[in-house]
Amino acid sequence: MSVLVLTEQEIRQVAGLNESALTQVEQAFTWLDQGLVSMPPVMHIEVDEQSDVDIKGAYVKGQAAFAVKMASGFFGNAEQGLPTGSGMVVLLSAETGFCQCVFLDNGYLTDLRTGLAGAVGARHLAPEHVDTVGVLGAGAQARYQVESLKLVRDFNRVLVSGRTAENQQRYAIEMADRLGVDVTVADSVEQLVKESQVVVTTTPSRTPVLSADWIHPGLHITAMGSDLPGKQELDPVILGSADLVVCDSRAQCEIGGELQHGVRVGAIDAADVVELGRVTSGQHPGRETAEQITVSDLTGTGVQDTAIALAAYAAAVAKGCGTTV
Repeated sequence: MSVLVLTEQEIRQVAGLNESALTQVEQAFTWLDQGLVSMPPVMHIEVDEQSDVDIKGAYVKGQAAFAVKMASGFFGNAEQGLPTGSGMVVLLSAETGFCQCVFLDNGYLTDLRTGLAGAVGARHLAPEHVDTVGVLGAGAQARYQVESLKLVRDFNRVLVSGRTAENQQRYAIEMADRLGVDVTVADSVEQLVKESQVVVTTTPSRTPVLSADWIHPGLHITAMGSDLPGKQELDPVILGSADLVVCDSRAQCEIGGELQHGVRVGAIDAADVVELGRVTSGQHPGRETAEQITVSDLTGTGVQDTAIALAAYAAAVAKGCGTTV
């Protein structure tokens, strides 16, 4: 039995933010809606107050292999000048269960599929014409989400609000160069929301950072920071006042997404929330008018990990990348 081992550098050579990867991640949500996916609940390991590990995975009927992913968040690493997030993905044969490939990606594939999931939601829910995008947070996902969004919507300006002035300025300089658009530090979160047609929240907040008072017709919100019980970025009233709320997995979002708070305070009924796969499969409409307010509640699913791993594995084999052991 042989196993292909891929380093982060090798994975970056074969997997990136492009239309092909976007299509693969979108297909993952359609697989969910078609009932082809066996996906267990997230296994969450609390290490200490600043550290945890999530284990996700999913088997898709008809696919030759499936992924199991371990992703860690050790926020104390920042004090040592180390990345706070890491991870690795293992691809297993659906026929034998044997390990087929190990992706030593340091969380890159997770960042990739998470950013692309935001773009999938925006493709179906964001207004057709977007001038300004607002992003809360200035870390890795603030980059991946906005760069992925560029695959499905053109925009001229980005407003950013981060934790520190240094992070905000670094983000503005880097992303202006990367996207070729004007990137400006917002005067306030309120200004950011009111002047944007798409707002992306990427923070680990446990208290709302978006007020319902700032929401306006035509706005689309991608909320991806809340992925564990207790996390929260949106005022729950936003969910109740939105015309369409879409989640990646209703079961996961009721536990760890924005939906947990909306249901808890009675702002929204979980039954009224549409799963993204219903939209990508064409079984439920996305945005229907320019004035609608829409929300994507994204917690990250194991089927996304399988989808991106399958695509990266095929590309690596085709290019002869990696080491076989």
